[in-house]
Amino acid sequence: MSIFDKYNLNVLNKTKDLLITSFALFSLFFGAGNLLLPPLLGYNAGSDWFWVLLGFIITAVVIPIIGIYSHAKLQGTLFDFGKKVSSTFSLVYCILIYVIAVAIPSPRTAAATHEIAIHPTFGTSPLLTSCIYFILVLIFALNRSKILNLIGKYLTPLIVIMLLVVIGIGLFSTQMIANSSQFEAPIVSGILEGYQTFDAIGAVVVGAVIIISINMKTEATFEAKKVLIKKAGLIAGFGLFVIYAGLIAIGAFYGSEININEDLSNDMQRANLLRGISIKALGNFGNSILSVLISLACFTTAVGIVTGTADYFKGIFKDSKRVYTITAVIASLLGVLVGQMDFNSIIVIALPVLLFIYPITIVLILLNAIPRKMGNFIGF
Repeated sequence: MSIFDKYNLNVLNKTKDLLITSFALFSLFFGAGNLLLPPLLGYNAGSDWFWVLLGFIITAVVIPIIGIYSHAKLQGTLFDFGKKVSSTFSLVYCILIYVIAVAIPSPRTAAATHEIAIHPTFGTSPLLTSCIYFILVLIFALNRSKILNLIGKYLTPLIVIMLLVVIGIGLFSTQMIANSSQFEAPIVSGILEGYQTFDAIGAVVVGAVIIISINMKTEATFEAKKVLIKKAGLIAGFGLFVIYAGLIAIGAFYGSEININEDLSNDMQRANLLRGISIKALGNFGNSILSVLISLACFTTAVGIVTGTADYFKGIFKDSKRVYTITAVIASLLGVLVGQMDFNSIIVIALPVLLFIYPITIVLILLNAIPRKMGNFIGF
């Protein structure tokens, strides 16, 4: 019997049940950008790292967790998010979101895995890495009924432990000397960099994955699931905040100790900085830890994106399992194609897309999070 079977209000406070859902949610959020972006952001922020962190958590933590809260209130699909505007708008918005998700953040996880974990060790081509990577993603997506338990019970605790070890030992090993800031407006820089995590978009996508996963395992009441999802969202959000704060801080404090080579592209600077921090904190073993950490963090996010996309199109076509499979296969093939690009190139392509879709997503999240009476008052 699954831990989610026969859910009721009396069992939602069980630590095991809540933690598995929280870990799964955290892991579906935490991917390539979440690990690679904060250290370089802190490195460039230097002494202003705290102000950059404040900006970063607005777009990378606060807004996404409000998105999970909105899902807890709705307990529907992404389509339900946009229906307050109109059904036509919601349909167009959903298609845009899922196309963006499988075309940018999902392949980006493969690119990050290749550049940091695979190529330095094995010297293989990005095509081979992407093929093997998305074959595994497809296998997990096609077994989606087991996703919540597999990710929440096994993969995420391992990711969190390794992250905390690297951050904890890293902070105690550095002299805590930060360089001067390279940002004129650190809070604004943090907000803009938080866009690149895709966490707000991730909230509306993986929130639906969590809800469907819970619904497949339980006949709990609406209110019981609402309590579970809200609590899990807060725990996952707190976890994201702690990890981001630690990664930005060690990036700032190691600024004077690690040469990231300013002539390299941003993606290689990110990789060199994170690898340098891991090696300084854990010795040569740190490089192996980093490789495993990158691979797991990226993989769980890619699984969540492909699964969420397949879930949506399955729902459009009357819960057709064939449509689910076809969508998962297409999303994985697209991941293989785009995943051969380098990490920084994908970020460059993503920026104008994000600046367009992010404000719309934030508005929809807030509209669905506010009390119904207030929504009626402003016309939604």
